[in-house]
Amino acid sequence: MRDHSNGIARGPITGVGLGLLGVACFSFSLPATTLALDGFDPWLVGVGRAAGAGLLAIVYLLAARAPRPAANHWPRLAVVALGVVFGFPICTTLALLTSTSAHGAVVIAVLPAMTAVFAVLRGGERPPAAFWGASLAGLVAVLGFLIAGGGIGGGLHTADLLLIGAVLLVALGYAEGGALARELGGARTICWALVLSLPVTIPVAGVSLALHPVGTPSGSAWFGLGYVTVVSMFLGFFAWYAGLAAGGVARVGQVQLIQPVLTLGWSALLLGEEVNGLTMATAALVLLCVLLTQRTRTARPLAMGLTQ
Repeated sequence: MRDHSNGIARGPITGVGLGLLGVACFSFSLPATTLALDGFDPWLVGVGRAAGAGLLAIVYLLAARAPRPAANHWPRLAVVALGVVFGFPICTTLALLTSTSAHGAVVIAVLPAMTAVFAVLRGGERPPAAFWGASLAGLVAVLGFLIAGGGIGGGLHTADLLLIGAVLLVALGYAEGGALARELGGARTICWALVLSLPVTIPVAGVSLALHPVGTPSGSAWFGLGYVTVVSMFLGFFAWYAGLAAGGVARVGQVQLIQPVLTLGWSALLLGEEVNGLTMATAALVLLCVLLTQRTRTARPLAMGLTQ
């Protein structure tokens, strides 16, 4: 079935496929951030990426002749911006100043469970008990990973708190954006959120450049900054929000449980980070959780225009 207002094909298979494409794009976000931090100021990496992506969004919206969102869409776009434009990029960038990409990959594995929670609170979806059981198992695995130290040392650290904050904020942005994408389309949802944020992101990026002028960053640092700007903050959301809209926020959000495994691979292969036994065991467990959640079916959403 097709929604004639935004051209999003509906259905769990389409949604999961688009969601997997988005996850593939996002899986390199933490390693790319680590690369960018080797040559750029953290605030330029965390906020400047959104400024650059916002300029790309203007070009896209003009080329697509996209109509302006309705008045009731702007507050919801502000929620999306809070989570995905500011919350996640800033918190993860600051966390990676003292944490490794591999550690962060496992911590943010709680994201699918939190996305499902916000889907219920804001999107009206009602997953069955088996779905919640599998999600809870993934959450418990990550909490155990944190308590055991996760390779940083015993107990919680500031980086862990920043990562948890990133998860909560971006889960809210995912749930709201996935619901809003049913009305605006996935590409227009992230583009308008980026444009809405430009009055903040451009000045912050400008101040960062003024206080910390760019010297001679390495090619890998430029690649990292370019990746988080063009892919993580822009193109990846085209597929991700379209997938959430097509297959349901709570269900498709669970495919992101695969992201820690992919990110661990990038961290080990490209950054040379150590992936110890505890990290591998936790990653394996959350991978099992995604298989279980995808075998459950989402109950019919509440009457909020979110039929599948």
